[in-house]
Amino acid sequence: MSTQSALLKVMSDAARKAARGLNRDFGELAELQVARKAPADFVSAADMKAEQVIFEALTKARPGYGFLGEERGMVEGSDKTHRWIVDPLDGTTNFLHAIPHFAINIALEREGAIVAAVTYNPVTNELFWAEKGKGCFVNDKRLRVAARKHMDEAVLATGIPFLGHGQHAKFLKELHQISQRVAGVRRFGSAALDLAWVAAGRYDGYWERDLKPWDLAAGLLLVTEAGGKVTDADGGSDILASGSIVASNLELHPQIASRLAAAK
Repeated sequence: MSTQSALLKVMSDAARKAARGLNRDFGELAELQVARKAPADFVSAADMKAEQVIFEALTKARPGYGFLGEERGMVEGSDKTHRWIVDPLDGTTNFLHAIPHFAINIALEREGAIVAAVTYNPVTNELFWAEKGKGCFVNDKRLRVAARKHMDEAVLATGIPFLGHGQHAKFLKELHQISQRVAGVRRFGSAALDLAWVAAGRYDGYWERDLKPWDLAAGLLLVTEAGGKVTDADGGSDILASGSIVASNLELHPQIASRLAAAK
């Protein structure tokens, strides 16, 4: 059944509303490539605008819920059991370079567990969504993780640490352990879409470290509801606290985890 609940409709509408502004800004940014403006400032303004649109839409629909956003940080709500976790633009560097691979991420946490998720790529108009216990979808199509069981058939996604960010030496060890055993490793620059694509069976697995809760919250539910397994990069269950993740189907997960363990 691919009919969205009232809650998911609220989240999807907020994402689509913010996407209108991002699409406009993205078009303008593509034109700005040759201009000597400050594109980084342009992107942070786009980020802020998108988060404001989402914040207003969600607060209007569910007054009292807490809100954790990349731009504004934590806003306490009167309802302590619910918290939105939002990244208004995941894949900022892609956006900045006019690469059409970025997403809006909205998750709802209830009493510490993620219960609803939306990841929306405005350029492709793909809306990935899930609600706890009800499956995972893209637009109106049901999703399942890929069925591959062997590392040598698998394509995995990851993120590469960049300037002033992450553990470069550790990453290279992990990449060395994994890349010689798989059919391919991809790095597309949006953790939100990496997880959505694992849920969709496009990637067979994904691992990354040094992420924020708003990068991960929606995607971990998408993958779980698509029949996959998600842990932190060391096998633990508190993914949002650790900031690391391994996501794949049930067969590949232990194989990926053991290669990461071997990189220590």
